[in-house]
Amino acid sequence: MRVIQSIFGLLLLIQASVASAVLDIEIIGAGEKQIPVAIVPMGGDAKLSQTIHEVVVGDLMRSGLFRMVDLAGKFLTEPSQVSYADWQVRGADALAIGTVAMQPSGRIEARFRLFDVVKQAELVGQSVTAAEGQARAVGHRIADMIYEKLTGDKGVFGSRIAYVNRRGQNFRLIVADSDGYNEQVVLAQNEPIMSPSWSPDGSHLAYVSFETGHAAVFVQSLYTNQRKVLADFRGSNSAPAWSPDGKQMAIVLTRDGSSQIYLVRPDGSNLRRITFSGAIDTEPHFSPDGQYLLFTSDRGGSAQIYRMPVEGGPEQRLTFGEGSNYSPRHNPDGNGFIFAHRNNGKFYIAMQDFQTGQMELLTEGGWEKKPSFAPNGKLILFASEAKGRGILATVSSDGRVKQHMFTQSGDAREPVWGPNP
Repeated sequence: MRVIQSIFGLLLLIQASVASAVLDIEIIGAGEKQIPVAIVPMGGDAKLSQTIHEVVVGDLMRSGLFRMVDLAGKFLTEPSQVSYADWQVRGADALAIGTVAMQPSGRIEARFRLFDVVKQAELVGQSVTAAEGQARAVGHRIADMIYEKLTGDKGVFGSRIAYVNRRGQNFRLIVADSDGYNEQVVLAQNEPIMSPSWSPDGSHLAYVSFETGHAAVFVQSLYTNQRKVLADFRGSNSAPAWSPDGKQMAIVLTRDGSSQIYLVRPDGSNLRRITFSGAIDTEPHFSPDGQYLLFTSDRGGSAQIYRMPVEGGPEQRLTFGEGSNYSPRHNPDGNGFIFAHRNNGKFYIAMQDFQTGQMELLTEGGWEKKPSFAPNGKLILFASEAKGRGILATVSSDGRVKQHMFTQSGDAREPVWGPNP
C-alpha cells in the first residue's frame, strides 16, 4: 500500500455569488504537467462573452491540468489575426479565440476555434448553440472540447452532480452543474434523504427517504418531478443502484431479516434476492458491463468489499489487511474500483486495481466517505469535513489535485456524480 502525495503548488479560491452558485470551490494541488493555454475573451456580445470566458477558465483551472497564459491585453477573434510566434514567446501551447452573439431566433451562438501553437495548426473550429440563458452551458461545452483535444480524455464540465444539503432538520436533495451553478432542488423535507443514484441517461434520481417513518426507496424524474415508490417493504429499504442499461436496479432490503441485496426493475416489478449470507450485505454497484456487482459486507467479521456475478454465483472478497472498507464504486473503465477505507479512526478515499489487488490511498484521511467517479474516471467526488461542517470534495485519480466545495450554508452530504449529457 502506498500513499499518493498531492502537490500544494496551486491554491485557488473561486468565490461564487450566493444568487448564482451553491458552492464555493477551493483548489489545492496541480497536475504533474500543466498545459499552458491562452483563453482570449470572445468578441461580440460583451455580457455573453464575459460569462463564457469565466466558465471556460474556471473549468480548466479546476481540473488542475492547465495554466492560464497572461494575455497582456491581446484581443483577437479571427484566425488571420493569430501570430504563432507571438504566442510561442508568451509560453502558450494552445490558444482559444472566438465570437458570440444572440441570434434573432433567441438562441446563443458561439463560434469557437482552438489552435496548437507549437504545431501551428487549428485543432477545433466549431459553432456551439444554446437557448437564451444557457451561456454557462456554452462555456462548459467549449471547456470540454479544449480538455478533450489537449488531454485526450473526454471532458466532464457539462455534467451534473447530486448531493444532500442539511440545514438543521431540513434536508434538500440538490442537483447542480459540476461547478455548483444552476441549483435545482429535487426534494425538500424535514426527514433525512440519503443515497442518491443517477439513472444512466441522467433523467431520473433514485434515493432513500425517511418520510414514511422508515427508510424507503423512491425514483424521481428530473424533468417532470414525478416520483414513485420503488421499495417500501417492512424494515429498511436502501442503497439503490442502477444497472448500466437502466433496465434493473440493485437495492438493499431487510424484509427477510438481515440486510441483503435484491434486483428489481425500475417500475418496482420482478423483485428477486441475490445474496444469502445472513450477514449485512449492502452498497451494491454495477460494473460498467453490467455483469458484476461490488458490495460491502461484514460476513468476514469486518466491513470489506466483495464482488459477485449479477446473475448469481460465488462471491469474491477483494479487500484485506488492516481496517475496514465501504462504498465501492467501479472505475468507468472497469479495471478497478474506489472505496472509503477506515483505519485508526480516519476515513480515506482509496483505489484498488482488480488485477494486482494493490490499494492506493488518494487522500490524507479524516472524514472522507461516499466516493463517486466523474464520467471520465479522472476525478472522484466524495463527502468530507472542513471548517466544522460537511463539505463536498474531489480528488484526481492520481491524487495530485484536490478541491474543497463549500455550500453557502448547512452541511453537504451524500454526493454522486452524474453521467455526461
